[in-house]
Amino acid sequence: MLHLKELSLNIPDTRKPRVVIIGGGFGGVNLAKKLPGKEFQVVLFDRQNYHGFWPLLYQVATAGLEPDAIAEPLRKMFDEEYEDFHFRQVKVTGVNPATKTVSTLVGDLAYDFVVIATGTKSNYFGNEQIKQYAFPLKQVPDALNLRSQLLQSFEQANMIKDPLVRQSLLNIVIVGGGPTGVELAGALAEMRKHVLPGDYPGMDFSLMNIYLVEGLDRVLPPMSPESSATTKRYLEEMGINIKLNTLVESYDGQVVTFKGGEQIRTQTLIWAAGVAGAQIAGLPPEVSDRGRYLVNTFNQVNGFSDVFALGDIAFMKTEKYPRGHPGVAQPAIQQGKHLAKNLQRILRNEPLVPFEYLDKGSLAIIGRNRAVADLPKNMHLKGFIAWMAWLFVHVYYLIGFRNKLIVLANWVYRFFTYENGTRLIIRPFLRKDDIAGQEFVRQQADLD
Repeated sequence: MLHLKELSLNIPDTRKPRVVIIGGGFGGVNLAKKLPGKEFQVVLFDRQNYHGFWPLLYQVATAGLEPDAIAEPLRKMFDEEYEDFHFRQVKVTGVNPATKTVSTLVGDLAYDFVVIATGTKSNYFGNEQIKQYAFPLKQVPDALNLRSQLLQSFEQANMIKDPLVRQSLLNIVIVGGGPTGVELAGALAEMRKHVLPGDYPGMDFSLMNIYLVEGLDRVLPPMSPESSATTKRYLEEMGINIKLNTLVESYDGQVVTFKGGEQIRTQTLIWAAGVAGAQIAGLPPEVSDRGRYLVNTFNQVNGFSDVFALGDIAFMKTEKYPRGHPGVAQPAIQQGKHLAKNLQRILRNEPLVPFEYLDKGSLAIIGRNRAVADLPKNMHLKGFIAWMAWLFVHVYYLIGFRNKLIVLANWVYRFFTYENGTRLIIRPFLRKDDIAGQEFVRQQADLD
């Protein structure tokens, strides 16, 4: 077995300024692509070896797309034309501004500039029980776990004798009425109507309940009241049970309890209720605000001229955005490209240019021909036009021609056939405390 002490970062020495980017998301990738290798050595660290298009993660979870349709290997994105670019799949454990080094599990690396673009992680607001039993949806493994859980629940519901247990398998609770929760609820509703009855002809899927739980007084809180109202109507037409002004108190893997005492028996609770910044050790606490790094209009972390933060992890307060920029892909993409230009200005001893966010609008899809869009100049779209806009935007921003082609082909095929992916349970999902489930899987596989 290989030990960490046998590994090293193996980054060549250089006389050029070294830019270390932590995180291969939208911000980190767009920064790296715009930094000329003739002027900088660029080092990218990430715990995974691919860049994912996370807005489509819910379609992986509902068997609409395979993971490789929304992900692209980072090494493939940076081929030989990117001079002096180095990617290492490794976990970063800290940043030391005093010594100007980044620490990883396999060693330290000196930097001239370090850029933190680590994004966010699920926020359970300190509730460890919910963290243990709920299904997050932030990474590809999360989506695969959820997909296995959903398909296993349908298979088990088709064989169970106890009607109460069957109902708990058919109850799905989604916590969080933002874009992820809304789009996931819509995808499950279409699955329930068009796909599952054909897969399980002996089951009554009118018993399948999809609950969408939101702590505020409307769904899609980040979008306009007009789009929120339209989305609520779409969801209700699709048979989604919407619970507004409702907070989750506990979930033990079998029963979810809301504040106020109401309970629902469910074996699948999906957590899309909030995120927290994925911070890195080493920076002082005063540069953080609610889990994000405070940055100036040049994306410099407060108090540091050579430490930057991009995207969701960056909290840039401006007059127009006093709570920071929205947690979507566009701010990260634009900040990455802008920072590349500012780093080149630093080399030329030119003044830095402040970042200004260009809001291109927000979109959310609820189902076939059902979508909403908030565009600049207070324009609001809904229905088929918004649905087409959503499809175009998401195909356009996918990385790689192959992925664009696969996703577009999948969507066209589903439009005419209502067929929804392959629905394979490649790796069964089992909770660590599910002894009976583990024994069942072992017996199914004839394992000793």
